[in-house]
Amino acid sequence: MTDAPVLENYVDGAWTPVGGADLLDVPDPSTGALLARVPRSRAIDVDSAVAAARRAFPAWRDVPVADRARRILALRQLIEAAAEELARSVVRENGKTIGEARGSVRRGIEAVEFAASAPTTLQGAFLEDVTPGVDTTLLRQPVGVVAGITPFNFPVMIPLWMAPLALVCGNTFLLKPSERVPLSAAILARLFGEAGFPAGTFNLVHGDAAAVNAILEHPGIDAVSFVGSAPTARHVYTTAAAHGKRVQALAGAKNHLIVMPDADLERSVPAIVASAFGQSGERCLAGSVVVAVEPVGDPLVERLAESVRHLAMGPADAAATDVGPVIRADHRARILQWIESGVAEGATVAARGTVPEGPAGFYVPPVLFDRVRPEMAIAQEEIFGPVLSVIRVPSLDEAIQVANRARFGNAAAIFTRDGKAAREFAHRIEAGMVGVNIGVPAPAAYFPFVGWKGSFYGDLHATGRDAIEFYTRKKVVTTRWF
Repeated sequence: MTDAPVLENYVDGAWTPVGGADLLDVPDPSTGALLARVPRSRAIDVDSAVAAARRAFPAWRDVPVADRARRILALRQLIEAAAEELARSVVRENGKTIGEARGSVRRGIEAVEFAASAPTTLQGAFLEDVTPGVDTTLLRQPVGVVAGITPFNFPVMIPLWMAPLALVCGNTFLLKPSERVPLSAAILARLFGEAGFPAGTFNLVHGDAAAVNAILEHPGIDAVSFVGSAPTARHVYTTAAAHGKRVQALAGAKNHLIVMPDADLERSVPAIVASAFGQSGERCLAGSVVVAVEPVGDPLVERLAESVRHLAMGPADAAATDVGPVIRADHRARILQWIESGVAEGATVAARGTVPEGPAGFYVPPVLFDRVRPEMAIAQEEIFGPVLSVIRVPSLDEAIQVANRARFGNAAAIFTRDGKAAREFAHRIEAGMVGVNIGVPAPAAYFPFVGWKGSFYGDLHATGRDAIEFYTRKKVVTTRWF
């Protein structure tokens, strides 16, 4: 334990030891081996980073947008060169398989590429002669100091959703990554420095709830972007907004996948299995409830069960692994409690995977429940693990009603060959991201990541033009010349 490196904050362009702070262990989810120790930064540490960001803001906002975009392009090249290093870091500290980790890094690079389009996306508007001799110009200007609070499940992708866009819009940025996955954030901080971003424009502060609360209450922070669990999202939104900040808070999910009787099961089942069990179910776009429209239930469950039994579970860095570990022992315990709850409520275990022997990591066997009723807790609550529930209904109308009764509205999908059914589903479903024969309907970075209902708190969503709007303020100038 004494040999594990102690991580440092990155403040004002320099690595800064956090003296006097408590330390948290960062284990490898696949083996339990200690990777590093991360400081629990205090309010004084957050204040130091905010002060650096505020000092850097006036000069950075005055850098021409084309030059800021070129800096983003330099960052993109560095991230591309370090893509494998970043992916391997995600494997080690998060437990994603290498393919999943590489895919998440690639999605992050996509967001960086979108940020580089700022000379176009930041353009305002002009209207001549709103009244005789009077013109009006709409400008977009930076908000100020922006803080990003990111979750454990995408250690590279989600920080890259936030920081490049905030910076290219002329803001300065403070990243508070999840204390469970701080190593990838440290690599990103290094790359921002190598890309030539001026001191204080990008800052990294490690920590847990104490650092988060210091960010939410700090008068020097103008906006907060958050991704995480529903209870924490509510806390972030209400607390930061009460302190006068602009907030976007992406929260939990319970995503429904509707399977129609005419669905192509040979192609649909692999997509459903990948959605539910990929990344061990630890993603907000994971399909966690299948709504089978009869008579498709029996053949669908039979195929799903066969697939689940053959999922290879093991260390994230093993080439043969389909399902890796979950993030921590306490999270494993919560998922296992949910599985026990499902059995107690009367759901049928149609298939259960096998935990590998040997590794001391945090493994949960993939579980497929059948004959789940919509009112059961496992059909309502976010489990965030490799658990899939099947509800059977007689019609598309009832399937949509089941999905729409959920308090979350992140994503939903339908599997069908019927265009009319797909159109009705897309029109009526109460979810922000919709898939047709796609199990994970994640939008590209130049579209907004649109959660509805309890899956999002705020007005402007992450990524796409919504993010441009979030990281800028509008100014309207009305002019008359004599």
